[in-house]
Amino acid sequence: MILDFLITYSWIIWIVLILIFGIIELTTLEFTFLMIAGGSFGGLISSLVGVPIGLQFLIAAALSVLLLFALRPPLLRRLRSGGDPALSNVDALIGLSGVVTNDFSGNASHVKLANGETWTAKLPGSDRTLVEGERVVVSAIEGATAVVVPAERTTL
Repeated sequence: MILDFLITYSWIIWIVLILIFGIIELTTLEFTFLMIAGGSFGGLISSLVGVPIGLQFLIAAALSVLLLFALRPPLLRRLRSGGDPALSNVDALIGLSGVVTNDFSGNASHVKLANGETWTAKLPGSDRTLVEGERVVVSAIEGATAVVVPAERTTL
């Protein structure tokens, strides 16, 4: 009884599986369920051609595995290749130049960075005093403090 139902209406089962896997893919966006839906499409085609139900499942499984290993990796690379190469957050501050706003030597003071932000800054391991208006470069960020070093002067 159930086997007769599966044989007669297997195409409906394949359509339902394609829809379910497609909906799941829309929420995950990793192409895994899309490849399984593609395998289910192979099962649907084999069902419409009249292939026995057991072979339909084998075709669907084999096609899903083939798609997962052959098509999914290049699709993922293509999807991720369009990422923004611009640095952001703390990474964007490293190497940024700034100007000392208060004289200091090692202890925390303030610098105004080239992006317009004012940061608490420190000069590590140096007895040198930085004076107001001197140019510095951010070498690291430690919490909310910019670790700065004097900018090298270039002569023309």
